[in-house]
Amino acid sequence: MFESDVYQRIITKQEQMSKSHKKIARYILNNGETVPFLTASKLAKYSGVAESTIVRFAYHIGYEGYPDFQRHLQEALQKRMTSAEVLRRTTNEGEQVEDVVTEVLSDDIQNLKTTLHQIDPHQFEMVVRDMIEAERIYIIAYRSAASLGSFLEFYLDLVLQNTEMIRQSDSVSEHLLDISEKDLVIGLGFSRYTKRTVEVMKYVKEKGAKTVVVTDHLLSPLVPYGDRQLVAATEINSFIDSFSAPMSIVSALITALTRSEHKKIEKRLSELEGLWETFDVFYD
Repeated sequence: MFESDVYQRIITKQEQMSKSHKKIARYILNNGETVPFLTASKLAKYSGVAESTIVRFAYHIGYEGYPDFQRHLQEALQKRMTSAEVLRRTTNEGEQVEDVVTEVLSDDIQNLKTTLHQIDPHQFEMVVRDMIEAERIYIIAYRSAASLGSFLEFYLDLVLQNTEMIRQSDSVSEHLLDISEKDLVIGLGFSRYTKRTVEVMKYVKEKGAKTVVVTDHLLSPLVPYGDRQLVAATEINSFIDSFSAPMSIVSALITALTRSEHKKIEKRLSELEGLWETFDVFYD
């Protein structure tokens, strides 16, 4: 484990650390399989320091903050941990249900704050422009990320009528046979990344299509295949990812697009209202 860069940084700087930082370093090095899943407050409690000291420690060893530091700790461990192992490491036998809801919602709030801080407004604006100008939009999202892809597909196709999510991985070749530079492919993928998502994004990039990736950090294997990248924090103390921040990005993309094209989309929605009424779609 100590071959990882994050642990090497701690070991290298340990002798020059303050007393409180040394306490944190010792705890991390002695508990390498559980620390990556601790919140800053829990790590502070277990190592016997203030939470603000944990944040300063992360900056001291060269990271942008605790979420960035924690992400690198998780990556060092993730390569050899299965979902079952992560579940075991993040489960406390005596923990109460009410503690879990507080913890998870607090983690989600932190993920939203982190994402808001790191999002590039210009990059976001250009993604919206790419969606508006695309002749066709394809969405690539498998396994748990498919939930985000389906949501995006529903609303984009509702207002643009040119969007398709490719659900069957074995039919990708038929769907993308005639893809061109006029088309846009949006790939959504988060750790643990599916091999097929990476392969498809690589293929469409080579074919000249415009590409956007929505992922969890800039070390994601999807990043090299995205002309534009939108990064959302997904970390919670669980074997699942938190999709609160990625879903907020997806919602923001849909909202920004509809506001940019509001005259055309307002006309379409008015026409749809008549159709929905005719077919009695909604509960009255």
